[in-house]
Amino acid sequence: MKLRVGLLFGGRSVEHEVSIASASSIFRALDPAHYEVILVAIDHDGRWHLAPPAIAPQSSIAGEEVRLTPVPGESWLVSESAASPVAQIDVVFPIVHGQGGEDGSLQGLLELAEVPYVGSGLLGSAIQMDKEVSKRLLRAAGLPVLPWTAVRSGELARDPDGVTRRVAAELGLPVFVKPANLGSSVGISRVREAAQLLPALREAARYDTKLLIECGIAARDIEVALLGGDPVEASVPGEIRTRREFYDYEAKYVDEDTELLVPAPVSDAVASHLRETAIEAFQALEGFGLGRVDFLVDRASDEIFVNEVNSLPGFTEVSMYPRLWEASGVPYPALLDRLIELALERHRARKALETQYRR
Repeated sequence: MKLRVGLLFGGRSVEHEVSIASASSIFRALDPAHYEVILVAIDHDGRWHLAPPAIAPQSSIAGEEVRLTPVPGESWLVSESAASPVAQIDVVFPIVHGQGGEDGSLQGLLELAEVPYVGSGLLGSAIQMDKEVSKRLLRAAGLPVLPWTAVRSGELARDPDGVTRRVAAELGLPVFVKPANLGSSVGISRVREAAQLLPALREAARYDTKLLIECGIAARDIEVALLGGDPVEASVPGEIRTRREFYDYEAKYVDEDTELLVPAPVSDAVASHLRETAIEAFQALEGFGLGRVDFLVDRASDEIFVNEVNSLPGFTEVSMYPRLWEASGVPYPALLDRLIELALERHRARKALETQYRR
């Protein structure tokens, strides 16, 4: 009997289109001999749509509107119009990037429904999504992070001049300004001059109520992919090179000049240090299943800093996460198989726990 995999994608965040691209790649790679793929698209309003059989992910938004009932053990998608079950799911692959998908809210729904799902749990997803909370926990774990500060949008609205003075005094320039809870480099600015700081803060505040400002250094962008739960495996490192000022949205998804060097041209000692640190960062932030740790490596000293940990990295065939595993000996289809196996293993372990107190 085939395993029924609910491939959940789209969502309300600005990473909606990135999610569709990831889902399209996963859909093509899942072995039809082993899996029945059930496509569930989340539109920009947050409504779920069940796609007709064999339709491509990008066309799924027009499908029948459905919902997942948070009743433990049922795992049924229910039609909104007919109020009747239309599809049952054995495991969910939630490739919903950004808010509402990798911030713990979707994971909480799946936990309530007791549906196995790929990736980090509610807590791990939430803290990895919040870049500022992540940095606090990474620093507490003794891992290297660059100096940073945080600004709330309300504070910025009340006292913009005071905020810019405080940020400049604490960090100096240059700095990077970004929304604390977003991915794909949306809303990020590099600030070199004092006059650029306030516009950069206001740009980030379009997307989040908490803003993260980090010290800017001349650094190489190097990433390591993680796979597993206990134990966790780390891939070979990969380096990103762009001709743009930094690795922004256009460099990630539009600019054909962006280079992904896999493996990264670093010494064996640096590669080993990156992999060890990536595992430590992943575990410190309650990662599970998959993740990608992004590093900044100082060009002058080779000192490494953990930039962020991504609980649901991009998943197209050309995305860094699957490319790193391909170079580490795990092909794309086998990677999907392993992630689904991990989801089922975790679900079985949690189901075995007692939920009633007994003397």
